[in-house]
Amino acid sequence: MGTTNGKVPGRVKYTFAFGALGKDLIYGMMATFAMIYFTDVLKVSPGFVGIVFFVAKLWDAFNDLFMGMIVDNTRSRFGKFVPWLVIGTLVNSVVFVALFTDFKLTGTSLCIFVAVIYVLWGMTYTIMDIPYWSVIPNLTSDPHEREVVSVLPRIFASIGQSLVIAGFGVQIIAALGGGYIGYHRFAMIIAGTFILTIGVAVCNLKVKENNAPSEKISFKDVFSIIKKNDQLQSAVGLILLYNVGIQFIMGVAVYYFTYVCGNANMLSAFMISASIAEVVGLIIFPEVAKKLSRHTSFLLACILPFIGLALLLVVGFVCPQNIVLTAVAGVIVKTGTGLELGCATVFLSDVVDYGEYKLGTRNESVVFSLQTLIVKFTAALTSLFIGFALERTGYIPNPNAVQSALTLNSIRFLMCAIPAVSMLVAYVVYKKAYHLDDSFMKKVIQTIEERRANRNAEQY
Repeated sequence: MGTTNGKVPGRVKYTFAFGALGKDLIYGMMATFAMIYFTDVLKVSPGFVGIVFFVAKLWDAFNDLFMGMIVDNTRSRFGKFVPWLVIGTLVNSVVFVALFTDFKLTGTSLCIFVAVIYVLWGMTYTIMDIPYWSVIPNLTSDPHEREVVSVLPRIFASIGQSLVIAGFGVQIIAALGGGYIGYHRFAMIIAGTFILTIGVAVCNLKVKENNAPSEKISFKDVFSIIKKNDQLQSAVGLILLYNVGIQFIMGVAVYYFTYVCGNANMLSAFMISASIAEVVGLIIFPEVAKKLSRHTSFLLACILPFIGLALLLVVGFVCPQNIVLTAVAGVIVKTGTGLELGCATVFLSDVVDYGEYKLGTRNESVVFSLQTLIVKFTAALTSLFIGFALERTGYIPNPNAVQSALTLNSIRFLMCAIPAVSMLVAYVVYKKAYHLDDSFMKKVIQTIEERRANRNAEQY
């Protein structure tokens, strides 16, 4: 799977992207429904769930760095990515189904189960997720082709996470029996799909590794790589800020539409239109980046959600069950996040090349482990914040309950205000600290290709 400077074969491109469908069905189910499943189905205290999510995701975030080191140090006849893709997918599927299985536990036993199974899910998901995204910079070094390759798995991921889970999840769970049985059956279907899609991706990946230097690294070296790669630090900062916004939207959406809008089915009106818009944003990203530059792409990615969330906030006060305006808000928000997903993947792929250019070694899995670290770290913070905000404002875990004005306003603030501001700040960081523009990256690619050619010549 050595890096090329040309087009990636269509079979490799699309089957690899197909793997993201099952991967993000599982992630979407956890991000959208895990908290409300624990609080409203298993009847666990929201405050306790918030603490569990915070501790688990914080631990798992830094565990990602360890997994990135393991993957980069792996030497096998199947390469360093494929073995972990297979192992992680199978183990995570089992843990995922167990999480959505009611073992009739109560009290302390239930709390222990929730804490342990949630930590295990995060750790096993990491085993597969790190090597999956690490494949991308090895597929091609051509800038425009990399934009296309980076976008395709994000499109399948958005279909799985935003369209299927967030858009139709409530209806699918109800159709499968509702309540606990609906969650359990849906989890088994998702796990089977996950194994199938990753299996198809793995069977079509070549196993030839990049010929860049790849000395084994220690856990201490991981922090040294981060410290020495200034553009990696900048990319981490802006992606972290943007993900704060995404995680708040994902974590609060069910509560927002159930209680503020008074109709959980409004989640579908928002998410179905939003997920289609996100896919459109991803599809147009290569052309927008090509014609208007990556800078303009990221600027739009930060401004559009601010506009969409402002509209959603107004609609929530004036006409909370207006499907058309809710859908329009979703389209505006997710067109922006679609552009950001494309930008973020390209940013990190470029950072891998920049790392080789500056440090002389190529550390794909360490760099991409930071992407999942960011997602989990922000999810940890937002889960803790959401759980305690609900607990402190008197949230009643019952869809038929009348929530207080304080609770409703806190949900509005969590859903609309915090994400909008966080995404705008992400652009400020991008503007001031991230410098890997198109012209500089051409110099980077040319330099590292010359170095590889010289190494090959010396070997022969």
